[in-house]
Amino acid sequence: MARGDLAAVARVRAELREMLRHWGGPGRADLAELLTSELVTNALVHTDRGARITAALGDGPGARVTGRLRVEVRDFVSRHPTLRDRPAEDSTSGRGLLLVHTLADAWGVRAHGVGKVLWFELEAEGVP
Repeated sequence: MARGDLAAVARVRAELREMLRHWGGPGRADLAELLTSELVTNALVHTDRGARITAALGDGPGARVTGRLRVEVRDFVSRHPTLRDRPAEDSTSGRGLLLVHTLADAWGVRAHGVGKVLWFELEAEGVP
């Protein structure tokens, strides 16, 4: 996706929604869609060279329905994002990473070549 191509966020959401059509319990696919759109939007707004997205469900029998979901958003800027404690109540930005931190089962950032990868994982509801 090219930098600033915010229409790409809707396309990514639609593709993820299709991928997760039978995955997880109530609301899990919606949550995955929300968190993915936050990371993709951040990458497109705060970096200058676009982003690449990968979404995968765990391996093995039934993984497409009950597996762990991992979404990775790679950009090409080495600067790591800052997790804000609490954005101003009237602020229209600054909540994306806080949502990921609060709602994902696991998340993180790692260096990758000239850039970084932000990722999160979600378990299908009711799966230990």
